Amino acid sequence: MVKSLRTSILLLFMGLCFTGFAVADEKATKEECVANCKAAAQMMKEIGCESMLKKINDRNGPFVWKDTYVFCIDIKNGWNLAHPIKPGLIHKRLAGMRDMDGKMFFAEFIKTAKTRGEGWVSYKWPKVGEIKPSSKITFVYRVPGEDMAMCAGIYE
Repeated sequence: MVKSLRTSILLLFMGLCFTGFAVADEKATKEECVANCKAAAQMMKEIGCESMLKKINDRNGPFVWKDTYVFCIDIKNGWNLAHPIKPGLIHKRLAGMRDMDGKMFFAEFIKTAKTRGEGWVSYKWPKVGEIKPSSKITFVYRVPGEDMAMCAGIYE
């Protein structure tokens, strides 16, 4: 009986572990990035900037899903306003930040938001929990009427 109970508990534990890996391995899509950036911009209009930035900064909140997240930037002054995964980037001026290939990708986010209102930017960035950079594309969506943009990306 005890052996059977141990075996059952072990199997349950293993099942939970493998289920967790399956969920963690889910990849976000371009369509989800677009939809979540636009939803974040709309919600900002409804609940206000400060409340929205708190929601975005919540690592367990609605704007972190699968293997990606929404972050928010100031397109007037080049500041990162919200980032749920790397809080050390919040309130940092990143306009001059370069990727491993020397591309000023944050400046490109700003340019895309200002000139087109929305679009995709490609660059190199480490995956969550990694150091080595990988190819990434990020959707940038200007919050209508504001000097802010919502961004979310996927790895290629």
